[in-house]
Amino acid sequence: MAEIKRTDDRPVIDYMARDYESLLASMRGLIPQKLPEWKDFADEADFGNVLLQLFAHLGDIISYYQDRVANESFLGTARTRRSVIEHLRLIGYELGTAAPAAASLSLTVPGTVTATVTVARGDAFATKSRRDKPSVRFEYTREAPLVIDFSKLAADPASGRKVFGPAQGGIPVEEGRLIRDELLGTSDNSPNQRFPLAHPGLLLRPAGPAAQAGRDVVVESQLASVPSVWTLRESLAFSQAGQRDYRVEIDDADRATVVFGDGTFGAIPPQAAAIRATYRVGGGSAGNVPAGAVTTIVGAPQLALLGATVSNPAPATGGAEREDIAHAVQHAPAVFRSLRRAVTAADYEALALSFKGVGKVRAEATGWNQVTLHVAPQGGGKVSDVLEADLKGFFEDKRMLSQLIEVSDVDYVPIRVTAELAVESFYVREDVVAQVQQAAARLLDFERVDFNQTVYLSKFYEETQDVPGVVFVNITEFRRGDRTGAPVEPHGTLVLGSNEVPVVPLEPDYRLGLKVIVLEQGRR
Repeated sequence: MAEIKRTDDRPVIDYMARDYESLLASMRGLIPQKLPEWKDFADEADFGNVLLQLFAHLGDIISYYQDRVANESFLGTARTRRSVIEHLRLIGYELGTAAPAAASLSLTVPGTVTATVTVARGDAFATKSRRDKPSVRFEYTREAPLVIDFSKLAADPASGRKVFGPAQGGIPVEEGRLIRDELLGTSDNSPNQRFPLAHPGLLLRPAGPAAQAGRDVVVESQLASVPSVWTLRESLAFSQAGQRDYRVEIDDADRATVVFGDGTFGAIPPQAAAIRATYRVGGGSAGNVPAGAVTTIVGAPQLALLGATVSNPAPATGGAEREDIAHAVQHAPAVFRSLRRAVTAADYEALALSFKGVGKVRAEATGWNQVTLHVAPQGGGKVSDVLEADLKGFFEDKRMLSQLIEVSDVDYVPIRVTAELAVESFYVREDVVAQVQQAAARLLDFERVDFNQTVYLSKFYEETQDVPGVVFVNITEFRRGDRTGAPVEPHGTLVLGSNEVPVVPLEPDYRLGLKVIVLEQGRR
């Protein structure tokens, strides 16, 4: 019989419990009972053994497919992304696409510039490319152009240049690339028409107001030079026969398909109408670039002609990979229980965590009609203006009518740890030091920490002493980096507040969470 085992803390049906060897052994064990006249079955050259081996081989294949079907038939044991997608669609939950990082750019021009320039949707900026890392593209994504009048800005006395920076609002940008007016095909007037997008990696925010969804993908049908704009919906189940609605399906390979209605649930595009789409692709943690990384103007010639330079004063935040199946299986039931309505704090937290770009969130009632969401973007950092606006828009049709929503940053608490370390004489010191730093840093990894957490000194001893080559570790500093006090917390615990998240300090000496002093090369 197949066995239920646990892999990566998830139940999995193990087909190896009925493999070739076990099936062959079981059949041979039945020979004396079923065929007592077969005396020489131990002879490998016997034709009967050949048949048994063929049966065992066929049984191995059949049992493999049976167990794969059994695995993929239940959400708890499904292993493939495709199966999880299909299961969760039954409760109206779509796996999230990758989320783009957002940043605010500072624009600098010569002090003599007095022109008025316009930054339009699709104007692009990028980081510099390197041999081991391609450039990351950022674009201005808002529908309304950004108008900058340099005649109203005073030149900096020190540099003699004019700066349009955070004090003036900056240029809000998001990572990704805009694909304009892609021809998807021509309507044949049949129901449920499907048109795949040519570029994978569609950026699609969780469903919110139509105005917000239109930022991600815009679909038009054009007949006799007359365009008609269609509306993105989560589902066509509530669309009327004449409504120009469509939905987007994304498969396990991140390929997106535009799906139209059947004439009863959603309209059918008219015969011979050209179907076009404008959408953005990109996203991922690669967009979380550090401050000062975005320095190239790649798609805004009106700025380049002025001799302008750009930079991002603060790191880009909010970039996240597509939702993995483990996260979806864990959070989808909570979203389903909320009925996509935000009433309790748990509802707000479950729905916010389904919004890509949100790494951690805590909902708090800060007034009789106000809820504050304390948000940490994916990978850490501050909440960008783009993420804040998108998150508020996401809740617009989910909150109660009288409810007000505010988005706030979390409080990051640096944990300072210093250790004295002795290394075996036959180990390379630098390698051991790097491994100890990595082991300590894992304890403060963003994915492993949470609000209101207790950080234990003993955990740092456990992790560092398990590193090969370490003779002993003596931790001489263990404290919060935002407070003064004893070098080592007397009780060996650091209890953080309800809005606090522990992080690695930013100082160079604490690059990986632990500063190491090598005292001597010890011997066992």
